[in-house]
Amino acid sequence: MSEPTIGKRTPLFDYYKANGVKLIDFGGWEMPIQFSGILAEHEAVRERAGLFDCSHMGEIEISGGEAESYLNGLLTNAVSVMSSGQAQYNIMCYPDGGAVDDVILFKMDEESYLLVCNASNTDKVYAWMQQNKGSEAILKNISDSIGLLALQGPSAIKILKELTDADLDAIGNYHFIADQEVAGIPHVLISRTGYTGEDGFELYLSGEQTAFLWGKMLAAGEAYGVLPCGLGSRDTLRLEAGMPLYGHELSEQINPLTAGLGFAVKTKKASDFIGKAALTAIRENGTTEKIVGFEATERGIPREGYKVFSSDGEEIGIVTSGTQSPTLNKSIGMALLKSDAATIGTEIQIEIRNKRIQATIIPKPFYKRMKS
Repeated sequence: MSEPTIGKRTPLFDYYKANGVKLIDFGGWEMPIQFSGILAEHEAVRERAGLFDCSHMGEIEISGGEAESYLNGLLTNAVSVMSSGQAQYNIMCYPDGGAVDDVILFKMDEESYLLVCNASNTDKVYAWMQQNKGSEAILKNISDSIGLLALQGPSAIKILKELTDADLDAIGNYHFIADQEVAGIPHVLISRTGYTGEDGFELYLSGEQTAFLWGKMLAAGEAYGVLPCGLGSRDTLRLEAGMPLYGHELSEQINPLTAGLGFAVKTKKASDFIGKAALTAIRENGTTEKIVGFEATERGIPREGYKVFSSDGEEIGIVTSGTQSPTLNKSIGMALLKSDAATIGTEIQIEIRNKRIQATIIPKPFYKRMKS
């Protein structure tokens, strides 16, 4: 008999096994859906703090004198306007405008960048980057050597201050500081990009030090009520915050303009980039479909793949993500609809197990934190 296929493992795999944490396959990785429960973990992030293992994400270094021009020709956003210490949300596209992946780009200095991509897309992204290099830029996939922990929630900054002398207050949204010491661990990159709708920090470090830092952060956060969090609460949190998930609201078939990510598509930047012509035409002519937010006004939880109908019964689209919002205590979601049926305030129907429930198109995000 052949051995069962084993998924990729983060540096916390031994911790998970030792603590009886149930793991599932997530894009080829063995990852936890929950620790104490999705609702408890969701609430911890909104009210106190939650700690996530994001070590499955991909990290690719780009360096050399032509790094900036290469990235400007590969990504939709304007890489040339970035300053060192800044992070930028970006999309990598195919010639037809469909998305290879959405990524975060960190500018380390004038000749070096770090690109962070979605876990299941790492091999695809790296292959696409190599295939479309055409310059002297140097690429290195360092994903296997990097650990990534995300501390999210209103108490995140207090907890992290217990472990580092780094000037956390000086890190603005979508900025970072590199080469910091945290819990005695050197060379940690601390960013403030978030994916939960709350304030928080991401810590990139050596994979072999990740389990140690995980333990130190949980211990430091105990007095603040921190909880370890899994993929389940990460999804409900990002959905409340109206953030897209690749493969749901953005994909090879759903371009960034259809996804509502036009802010990251700079079709007027001087640099040509892969997909620019297609996205320029889509922007000028308008999208035929649109990702929208909705809330159910009748009982029922819409899920990915459920059909959406107009009030007069015409099929107009499909749910891309849906959940019962723990914070708002109502069913919410996002859907890909025909553009002419996607106006805010429009009543729609969602088919759940052969029954159609009423819902209304509403603005995103569904949840927005109060800033102190």
